[in-house]
Amino acid sequence: QVELVQSGGGLVQPGGSLRLSCAVSGSILSIDTVGWYRQVPGKERELVVEVFPGGMTKSADSFEGRFTASRDNAKNTMYLQMNNLNPEDTAVYYCNAHVRLFTGVPYGAWGQGTQVTVSS
Repeated sequence: QVELVQSGGGLVQPGGSLRLSCAVSGSILSIDTVGWYRQVPGKERELVVEVFPGGMTKSADSFEGRFTASRDNAKNTMYLQMNNLNPEDTAVYYCNAHVRLFTGVPYGAWGQGTQVTVSS
């Protein structure tokens, strides 16, 4: 079974920084496009940034300059560096990965989510 395990969330003061990690494990041949999402209770899950196999990223204008996504293919791990956080960034953050199983079948999986709270 493919698993995505997240870490790095927590409490941070406004203006602070956090780095989230998402490690992929299981019988996979490759990790294709991955994404970071966030969700506030009562609101729709929101795409933060996509990370493509070569490391290129695509994000909404509202996140550009503060959030930086990257991936380490050798470690099957993705990262989200969040800088200059503000209270509006408070949410549960999820990673998502499109992978290819050892059988050759494509598969999508979600991490368990991690709480990020920005408060003074």
